Amino acid sequence: MSMMDTLQRYKEDFELFETGNEKLEYIFELGKKHTTLSEEEKNDDTFIHGCASPAWLVAECKDGKLILRGEGTSEMAKGMLTLLLDIFSNRDADEILSFDPKELGQLGIVELLSPVRQQSMEAFLNKVYSYAKACKEGKL
Repeated sequence: MSMMDTLQRYKEDFELFETGNEKLEYIFELGKKHTTLSEEEKNDDTFIHGCASPAWLVAECKDGKLILRGEGTSEMAKGMLTLLLDIFSNRDADEILSFDPKELGQLGIVELLSPVRQQSMEAFLNKVYSYAKACKEGKL
């Protein structure tokens, strides 16, 4: 399943909800599947600077694929990380680098996020793209 396929699946899920609050509840539900990182993995290198609440993103490059794991501290961060990791993790670095983050607008949730949360998502995406670039260049 490609990134666009995964995005489409979430888009269809979000379309089942009539209100913004229901969509946000779905994000909180996704957060219940949230993973955690070890204390050693939570450091300044993995910290997502610019997030509204503390969050970390760890990357590993295996055979040109970017494997991502993350942890957030707030319910919203946990849900958004779960959703975004499903879209971005375990993907070929080239697929990530050619993916236009504006496509996330299809989900119909970006506009529900406060400006601070939108900045958090942008900070996450910046970190993902820098990891993907490092993976492609053999520097990860």
